[in-house]
Order: sequence, then structure tokens, then C-alpha cells
Amino acid sequence: MNYKNFMADPGRDCAIIAHRGIWRDAPENSLSAIEATIAGGYDVVEIDVRRSADGELFLCHDDTLERMTGRNAAVEDLLASELATLHLCNRDGGAESPLTDQKLARLSDVFDLTRDRIFIHLDVKDRSLIPEVITAAKAAGVDQQVDFWSALRDEEDFVWIDSNIMAHGVPFIAKTRLNVPGAALQTELVFRLKPLICEIYFDSIEQLAAHSDRFAEAGISLWVNTLDDVSCAGLTDAAALKDPDAVWGRLLDAGVSAIQTDEAAALKIYLATRR
Repeated sequence: MNYKNFMADPGRDCAIIAHRGIWRDAPENSLSAIEATIAGGYDVVEIDVRRSADGELFLCHDDTLERMTGRNAAVEDLLASELATLHLCNRDGGAESPLTDQKLARLSDVFDLTRDRIFIHLDVKDRSLIPEVITAAKAAGVDQQVDFWSALRDEEDFVWIDSNIMAHGVPFIAKTRLNVPGAALQTELVFRLKPLICEIYFDSIEQLAAHSDRFAEAGISLWVNTLDDVSCAGLTDAAALKDPDAVWGRLLDAGVSAIQTDEAAALKIYLATRR
């Protein structure tokens, strides 16, 4: 499996990225949620990565473990031996979600589970850790099956990304905004850097569509989030469930070829209807 070849394939369908795995019947960011993503036949699983106090890499989105384990402490403040004993609450956690038999996942175990089975979108919560995570991915033999992500806002970001990520030859996603005062600079930096994918933010479909041809000519795939809490122009999962043509259909027509969602099953069904 090769992430770059997959994304560059002109005949592929829109990539479905399962946000924190398929977590309706399993804890988010858990091995079981990732296994469910694989079983569902989705393309990419998104996971969040943090480092323990003694340098091991674990999956956790929040600044603290409270929502998903009930423990009011940060991953960064606990030893790996303690983190590995923590059970995860079901689904997206919270006080009403029961604890499960799933424990906080080590990134090394994730790589063993996913190798040659699914691509991974690595949201490394502390950008300075990305070189360390690249090293871990290379050691596990999955460095061409994962992507690394970072905001590309200015020349300082450009230099850091070019030397710390692009230089390693791993797939990279640039986060770019068309709806901020520095949008023109961000866009030009993307075309200079030429990442595999651009995660793009915008205020209207028309704003997005005006740039799509240029991205296509540069061979940069466009990625959009329709997550209810992280979306653009009201194009959310909730709206897509009511009218997929008005959300996912409009994005596809505007040149988007990767969508991150919490409604992976519904998006998969919709893509099949468009074929």
C-alpha cells in the first residue's frame, strides 16, 4: 500500500476519512474503532497522537484524559506504564459513557494493526513531535501508509515543514485557509511546497471552486472536513444526512476528493449512488 499512489490515482473515488475511527460502537481512537474502520472498507482512519512523560506515543485527542478515561490528567504528565492501564469510555466518552475493555492505545500497536490494511491520518497534537513520529513510522515500515499534517500559514511554517517533514519523503497535508486576510500567501505557499493534499477551509463553495482547477493541475488533492464541529460554509455531517447532494455532492462537484467525516457509512452509500 502506498498513500501517494492512492491519492494520485485519477480513477479513484473520493477518499473517505473516518474521524477517530468508527466510534459509534467502540471508543474513539481505540484499536477496536480502527479495526471497525478497516472492516467497513474505508480509505483512511484519522487518529490523534500525544507523547507520555517518558517518551512513548499514545492515542488521545484532548488536553486531558478525563473525557475518555475519567482520569483528570494529561497524557504528557503520566508514564507509559500507567497510561497503558487506563480503560476507555465507549463512543466519544463523557460521564454517561461506560468504561470498556479497550485501553488507551499505543501508536506502535496501531501500526501493527493497520500495516498494509488502511492508511492513517496522523494528527500529532504537538507539531514538534512530528519528526519523532516519522521515525517511529519508518521503524514500523509504514511511513508511506501514513500522512502528517500541519498548518501552512507563513514562511516560518514553510521552512519548518520543508525541513522537518517534506525532507523525509512522507505524505504531507497542508492546512490552508481561503477565508483569512493572509489567504493569498497561504495559497502561494501550498503551490511552492507541493504537498500531497491540501486540507482547505473556505466561506463558500464558490470560493473553493474558484481555486480547484489550479490545485488539480498541480496534482494536489483537496480535503474538506464535514464534521459538525469542524466544517465550512455550513457543510456539515448533520446537513449531509438530510441532503447529501447539498453537502457532499456540492463538495465533489467543486473538486474535493477527500472528505473527513463522522458519518463514514452514509458517505460510502452516497458515493455509490453517484457512480
